[in-house]
Amino acid sequence: MKWLRPSSSVTPLAFCMVVRRPGLRALCLGVGALGLWAAANAQPTPTPTPAPITFDAPGAGTGTSQGTFALNISPASTIVGFFVDANNANHGFLRAVDGTFTTFDAPGAGTGSAQGTIPQSINLAGAITGTFIDASDVNHGFLRAPDGTFTTFDVPAAGKGRGQGTFGLSINQGSAIAGQYLDSSIVSHGFLRTLDGIITTFDVPGAGTGRAQGTEVTSGDGINMAGAIAGAFVDPSNTLHPFVRAPDGTITTFTPPGAGTGGGQGASNSGINIVGTMTSFLIASNNVLHGYIRAPDGTFTIFDVTGGGTGSFQGTEPTSINDNGDITGAFIDGNGVNHGFLRVASGAAIVTFDVMGAGAGSGQGTIPASNNLANAITGFIIDANGVAHGFLRQ
Repeated sequence: MKWLRPSSSVTPLAFCMVVRRPGLRALCLGVGALGLWAAANAQPTPTPTPAPITFDAPGAGTGTSQGTFALNISPASTIVGFFVDANNANHGFLRAVDGTFTTFDAPGAGTGSAQGTIPQSINLAGAITGTFIDASDVNHGFLRAPDGTFTTFDVPAAGKGRGQGTFGLSINQGSAIAGQYLDSSIVSHGFLRTLDGIITTFDVPGAGTGRAQGTEVTSGDGINMAGAIAGAFVDPSNTLHPFVRAPDGTITTFTPPGAGTGGGQGASNSGINIVGTMTSFLIASNNVLHGYIRAPDGTFTIFDVTGGGTGSFQGTEPTSINDNGDITGAFIDGNGVNHGFLRVASGAAIVTFDVMGAGAGSGQGTIPASNNLANAITGFIIDANGVAHGFLRQ
């Protein structure tokens, strides 16, 4: 689960690593500041990279909880995300490699506060999926083709009340879309939509059936080229457990070592790559966050980024894994400030970085969201005034 603002029940700056479900009981990152990158430990120093650049989508607001939120980067380094305008409405954007912007709104998107268009994922061809919130605060999925035409869709069983509905979360190179829907009881269920528009729904065995429980799908990198889907489910005790759904529909659940078993604990799932390696964070019994990697054979690697805090909901939070197995994400320090990191697949080096202009207060800083095969990283910063700005680190 990754960065979502797919529901009117999420406040403008609740761009969260979803631990519960879109708009419900999400674990929100803060952010960190300084400038450029620095080696996180005593490993060999990698070749320096250019300083990250920041950008703002045309029309982005400049007030607290407004601004530009970059969420996903394609293999071609085009970036998709959304911006919050001065009226707190959401709009999609596409940033080309040359830095030019295309802004867009899905047909039917509302124009009120916390309504509008929230793109989540882009593939190599430039097809985009996401969610739009209508004037009644109901969520709907969309597919935006590379030529800019839209197809909107709803899972038939999705709820039609405020904050309910269909969420398009991840698209692969074959334009298959993985997502989830909230029913009328606020229970979450997964779905797969194939290119021909056929929708298959699924629930993970063991998923709870109470409010804010159920099956959740990872946004951004939640479906790989083979059609394997990553996500997590909330059990009847409100503990989170990762899963992977194979292309044939077989579901495997797993628990990283060290994950807590209490309500609000467990482990999330931030993405799956082409070979089936997954990454995310676990929440230990003391509520400290630790990164994990699950290899295709089921073995785990647990890791922490130097500088991560040891307080409640501080520590290491991976957000994305590329097809080489390199991981990006954020670590939250002891002051609640976020900083970016890149961990190479071998684990031989973890590079940390802060984007110029990121705030240094709790809930501010640098939040990486996605990395591609070339390890171009996109995400957003929260500045000292609480305004978001997109960034690209190449």
